[in-house]
Amino acid sequence: MSYLVKAIRKLKPNSEFSFTDDDYSTIKWDVLDGDAPTQKEIDAAIVKVKADEAQAETIKATAKAALLSKLGITAEEAVLLLS
Repeated sequence: MSYLVKAIRKLKPNSEFSFTDDDYSTIKWDVLDGDAPTQKEIDAAIVKVKADEAQAETIKATAKAALLSKLGITAEEAVLLLS
């Protein structure tokens, strides 16, 4: 899913829309409650979505490392055990 879609879903979760080539200027709103988000609002939402995804990856990696440490095995050993 493109960051444009993710940002619009974050700002206007009930909206329905289409666009071409991840280009804000081509957004066609089919269903929209209220005003359409501005390019600036969408750009800010994209930054937030990317930050949220990075944070989620960090949390996932930390949890994985903690589990491997608790088990006393490496990631490679875990792969071998699960194969």
